[in-house]
Amino acid sequence: MRFQVRRSINNVYAAVSLDDGRPYTCRIKGKVLKSAEPEYSPIAVGDIAVGEPYSESEAMIWEREERRSSFTRWNVKRSINQTIAANQDLVAIIVSPLSPPFRPRFLDRAISCVSGSDVLIVMNKADEADDEARKAFDAYAAIGFCTIYASSRTGEGVEDLREMLRGRVTAFVGQSGVGKSTLVNTLIGTSLRTGAVSDKYNRGRHTTNHSLYLEHGDIAVIDTPGVREIEVPFEDIRVVQQGFPELDGLGCAYPGCLHRGEEGCSVGELIASGGMSPERYGSYLRILQALDGRKPSYMRDRRNGR
Repeated sequence: MRFQVRRSINNVYAAVSLDDGRPYTCRIKGKVLKSAEPEYSPIAVGDIAVGEPYSESEAMIWEREERRSSFTRWNVKRSINQTIAANQDLVAIIVSPLSPPFRPRFLDRAISCVSGSDVLIVMNKADEADDEARKAFDAYAAIGFCTIYASSRTGEGVEDLREMLRGRVTAFVGQSGVGKSTLVNTLIGTSLRTGAVSDKYNRGRHTTNHSLYLEHGDIAVIDTPGVREIEVPFEDIRVVQQGFPELDGLGCAYPGCLHRGEEGCSVGELIASGGMSPERYGSYLRILQALDGRKPSYMRDRRNGR
């Protein structure tokens, strides 16, 4: 029997059978999942698992089908990848202009956590956006990312955003306090718990503590926990370039160039011509450095004293 995972808490999974439509509480048989790469949690919300019921409402699962897409981050505490959402068609990365403030480097890392699906960048609390925040946000549209302004408070962009979600599974991700769960409530009429931003640090308080799959008509949403920081997953560093479309088709002297100071690299010309901002390039280099630092010492890049 095939199950779609709708919620995951402490290795106990709420799932719906794709064969008979019934809800089940599932656990991994023997606590070891077949055919899964090592990661913090082998099953994420949105995954399709294979197993068998052992009662009318409980089932054991022993295998996970291959994911077509994912949002995966690096779990710093455990030093291992952690998938937050799986099999989504779209990842909506929610940011806010002032409370908490818009952080382009956080956004760049979040984009690099997306694999196999489209990205939509949403400026929530658009009624609070000043000219500086709008300029920084609009730079992502100029690069080629799909962007939209929205506000749960005023209703700006909500209907347009709702239309973008129809017929798709969308994972909502973002910093704590950007209004992610409030926006989900507005879009599909749910009542997820929300919280205010800390006055002391201008950071969000966590209100969603696990990913949750929600449906309303032809809209399906995976609401994920807000985070204060995010690190990209540990994989081939060339994957990171997918989040930096400015680097596409760069005519470097050698194939496979990582654009980090190699002989014959054309990235300097790209930046000088205005094709990539120095800030975005710096963000790209920081991500590569973080990935390089997770390798065994003998495999690390030795440039710049590393």
